[in-house]
Amino acid sequence: MGRKIVILLGHPGAGKGTQSRAVVRRLGIPHISTGDMLREAVASNTSFGREAKQKMDAGELVSDEIVNGIVAERIQQEDCKKGFILDGYPRTVQQAEAFSSEITKDDQLFVIEISAEAEGLINRLVGRLMCSNCGAIYNVQSRTPKLEGICDDCGVKLVRRSDDREDLIRERFRTYQEETYPLVKFYKDLGVYYQVDGMRPIEEVTRKILSIIDNGEALTPTPKGGKQSFA
Repeated sequence: MGRKIVILLGHPGAGKGTQSRAVVRRLGIPHISTGDMLREAVASNTSFGREAKQKMDAGELVSDEIVNGIVAERIQQEDCKKGFILDGYPRTVQQAEAFSSEITKDDQLFVIEISAEAEGLINRLVGRLMCSNCGAIYNVQSRTPKLEGICDDCGVKLVRRSDDREDLIRERFRTYQEETYPLVKFYKDLGVYYQVDGMRPIEEVTRKILSIIDNGEALTPTPKGGKQSFA
């Protein structure tokens, strides 16, 4: 049986981190972020890791070739045997094209966008609190911790991200639209793109995502050029 490969897309604050953790718990597959992969490759002193370190030490951007190589190395590890969730990759059509060569005919690919209107996310992000230890996410309006300022899961103090300011949030939205729109079209044309309403309650969004993954072969993915919505 092939791997279940999940790529979650969505505006900053749409809930990708929260939903990734839910999928990890349900399917027992790793959640892999671009940042974690880069740090791991550098720490392990792989060939791509050494190249990435040289670029970062020089204050340069890490090239697509290096990032693609680091991803290819990471997903060959034993914990990815059943599948994995990608976070922050691919970011461009060029990266998506490169990643396509890593997918076999037996694999199941699910590209799921957690959709949300930018305006509807402003309050969510401005009120966001995060655990610096386990990554759990809270909100002063919709999901408060049992003990003010303390993570329910590990007891560590919650913090606010320095970039969770309205002006910076709007800039992140703009960047997302510019970078991600071509990527969405790419996966729509492949017929593996799905969309869920990220403004629904967290548990409901989780159920929709897991339904797509569990019943992927029975569901009709996005028709070429169209949009399949599970809102």
